[in-house]
Amino acid sequence: MHAFNLQSRPLNLAERLADLAVDALIDEADLSPKPALVDRRGNGAHCDLHLGLMHASALSLWPAFKQMADAALERGEIGLPLREALGHIGREGERAMLATTQGVNTHRGAIWALGLLVAAAALEPESTGASSIALRAARLALLEDRYAPRPLSHGAQVALRYGVRGAREEAQQGFPAVLQRGLPQLRRSREQGHGEQNARLDALLAIMSRLADTCVLYRAGEAGLQAMQQGARAVLEAGGSASLAGRRRLHELDLQLVTLNASPGGAADLLAASLLLDRIESGDAFIQGAM
Repeated sequence: MHAFNLQSRPLNLAERLADLAVDALIDEADLSPKPALVDRRGNGAHCDLHLGLMHASALSLWPAFKQMADAALERGEIGLPLREALGHIGREGERAMLATTQGVNTHRGAIWALGLLVAAAALEPESTGASSIALRAARLALLEDRYAPRPLSHGAQVALRYGVRGAREEAQQGFPAVLQRGLPQLRRSREQGHGEQNARLDALLAIMSRLADTCVLYRAGEAGLQAMQQGARAVLEAGGSASLAGRRRLHELDLQLVTLNASPGGAADLLAASLLLDRIESGDAFIQGAM
């Protein structure tokens, strides 16, 4: 699907990037069966989320993603003015999201990750390589937003408590979970003929297998994180989600994480980032130089 793509005129670059970001969020939500996450089967380990809410939340973020791309096009370079503009737009986008979901946090982490990537892609439309976009996003993330709220998010608190890399640090390091695990596994599974949905599930599992997911740590502590990482590796080692043995392991992991109340929301955000970068890099639906 292509969000809000009902206009007769060609979409400009900012609108197209916003479409791709929303598409990535909706495709991540729809992907099934994801362990302990909202999908087409149900609400996973969540009592306050459902698939319709995830769709509505993603669509509510389209204006924010467009404005982030516009801000990058307008300023044209990495610097504090752009970083602070993105921070302001992101906070406005979060307010729109919370108004849509009646206060439920559906995509706070995704606003940060995908917003940086959308802006980074808009800065140099001719440079669509995933690593190049991620590097530009990292340079933006390393800049300090003077107007950012000082109270730490739950994820940031957990990252400090356990001494792990949170969403902020993941972006500042150039999204290694995406470039080193998510995207390579996505393409490897495609090449092996596993089908698109299984390839996306395998990409999610590859991210989960190593990520210190602060959502899991917040909800289930180190025991939950260990169960997530070991279980994800077990699925991939059994042949991935396209194999019968892998599906059995995936079902076991789902049951275990739901029991532990351990939902890998951080990994889900990074899967969406992987899908976004994959589409931009492939040129499948990206309009080069559209202004």
